[in-house]
Amino acid sequence: MGIDLSVIWFVIIVFSTLMYIVMDGFDLGIGILFPFVRGAQDRDVMVNSVAPVWDGNETWLVLGGAALFGAFPLAYAVIVDALTIPLSLMLIGLIFRGVAFEFRFKATPAHRPFWDKAFIGGSILATYCQGVVVGAVISGFPVTGRTFSGSQLDWITPFNLFCGLGLVVSYALLGASWLVMKSADPLLKTMRNIIKPLLMVMLAVIAVISIWTPLGHPQISTRWFSLPNFWFLLPVPLLVVACSAWLWLSVSRENSWHSTPFLLTLGLIFLGFSGLGISIWPYLIPPSITLWQAAAPPQSQGFMLVGALFIIPIILVYTFWSYYVFRGKVPHGEGYH
Repeated sequence: MGIDLSVIWFVIIVFSTLMYIVMDGFDLGIGILFPFVRGAQDRDVMVNSVAPVWDGNETWLVLGGAALFGAFPLAYAVIVDALTIPLSLMLIGLIFRGVAFEFRFKATPAHRPFWDKAFIGGSILATYCQGVVVGAVISGFPVTGRTFSGSQLDWITPFNLFCGLGLVVSYALLGASWLVMKSADPLLKTMRNIIKPLLMVMLAVIAVISIWTPLGHPQISTRWFSLPNFWFLLPVPLLVVACSAWLWLSVSRENSWHSTPFLLTLGLIFLGFSGLGISIWPYLIPPSITLWQAAAPPQSQGFMLVGALFIIPIILVYTFWSYYVFRGKVPHGEGYH
């Protein structure tokens, strides 16, 4: 039995996407949380907590996009064609977020509010559009032959727009838990107080999507609720409940480890991502084109795999080292720039 290169590349793309969601999620979440923190010093701490690592986080987005283009060109062509508008808006949001991130450090007091607003707007726009893209992938794309046959506005549906809102809440929760780990009072106390309502909203969003998805997609309903699949997949929602209860308790106890909320929020993000994978597998372009049908020739996938197996360990080592070097709390008055 030969090596299935398509499955290997699918795993690489899933891993890259998850790494991007985890790592860029909390710094986008910091931008989303900016309106809830008015103090200039607290905002500086929020930005300084991610300043050494934020631009490296987006490496995973580039890797995932390049892998999709090279290993599954049909999927890349259909997704980019179907989602040109939200993907373009996402890139605009990321550009505004990145420019504002750097400029606010050098801005005069009179100009800093403008860059703070750009940071907030770019973070929310990029996150919301990413959520819309996730919703559109779940909903699927009409394809005729090897070409997207829908409208450029097909992504504007209540379900997709609601998924955008859900990701904004998720990233905000991830950002708040990151700041619990990286900041000290009074910002630490503020973030503890924010986590509980964010968690309740996130659980409500998960519940709505968990009901809405199988109702709108019979094949997903069959995947989750037919026997014996139901018993095999039951641990996913049970673990969501367990992680949520543990997260609630951890922020209620001031003497608990400050890293615990962040790790538990990562667990919730991973479980949500796992639920998405379970729902659409093995389709790369739901509801009709599998990853094998969308794959590039094995020769192309094999050639690319050599480069990927070289570069991915380097990215992992760099990521680990940068987070290790800049570990610990960020005190008030200490700047990265």
